Amino acid sequence: MDTKNRESSDTHFMRKAFEQARQGFDEGGVPIGCVLVKAGAIVGAGHNRRVQRDSAILHGEMDALEATGRRPGAFYKDVTLYTTLSPCSMCSGAILLYGIPRVVIGENRSFMGEEALLAERGVDVSLLHDADCIALMRRFMHEKPELWNEDIGV
Repeated sequence: MDTKNRESSDTHFMRKAFEQARQGFDEGGVPIGCVLVKAGAIVGAGHNRRVQRDSAILHGEMDALEATGRRPGAFYKDVTLYTTLSPCSMCSGAILLYGIPRVVIGENRSFMGEEALLAERGVDVSLLHDADCIALMRRFMHEKPELWNEDIGV
């Protein structure tokens, strides 16, 4: 895929991840969304549901993986994961476990996850600095600092 088509595709699928983040925000949860894309189609979508499901681990990436369903490891070898926020250690571990080769991140100003680890392990990591992702996280962090601090382990 040429650079222009890749950028267009990345923008399109980040919008879908952002829709998931917005849904999480509207539900009273942490606004982080994720979609998994294979062969140009979304195969899994999710958002952080720690609040909604009283879960310790249901981050956006984990929810999207769960929505993808039980798949053999080889399924993920050509999947791109789009997430609105830099993935934490837990979610990065899942990315590495399943061998997801490419991760596109909406923003990392609010939280810097394990991007260096992913890149060190051969994952193609792209950062979009998406203004909508940044604005939604800033709003959330301002309105619900206690929930944000709980989610990131402060």
